[in-house]
Amino acid sequence: MNVTDSRLRPDLATNPARETREQAGFSLIELLIVVAIIGIVAAIAIPNLLASRRAANEASAISAVRTISSAEASYFSSHNSFGTLADLKNSQMLDAQLAGATAVGTAKNGYIFGVLVTGGGSGYVAGAAPATSAQGNRNFSSDEPGVIYVHPGNAANVPVSTAGGTAFSN
Repeated sequence: MNVTDSRLRPDLATNPARETREQAGFSLIELLIVVAIIGIVAAIAIPNLLASRRAANEASAISAVRTISSAEASYFSSHNSFGTLADLKNSQMLDAQLAGATAVGTAKNGYIFGVLVTGGGSGYVAGAAPATSAQGNRNFSSDEPGVIYVHPGNAANVPVSTAGGTAFSN
């Protein structure tokens, strides 16, 4: 016997197309459940994505401060004094993007950088700060020994001293 026989299913006797209409698409409830599941997954994933991005920005900033410290050591051996970011760029010891990342609008990977030359060229402090609080949670600095120091986050304010920082170890 055929399953679509009207004797077995009286509702088909009045409307034979009803069976195909029931299977034609998703119901509103099914669509709402799918949208709710996507929303829950997004609510879980987006904060983790943003935290990962901040961690990547901080790792890039630490690497950049190390690069600046290495460039300062090379510059000192050549010029018998430390130099500013512009000096390091002009001596081709830093790339233009890193040397130019001194303001929020020109930030590199969410961080801005600065070098303060002290003692008439006998010392320096290189620093990095997140351009905004969404870009990173910590500031970083380094001086002549090349030790990287971690400071509490202070967006758009590059550290001008290693004082108050904690030595970074990875």
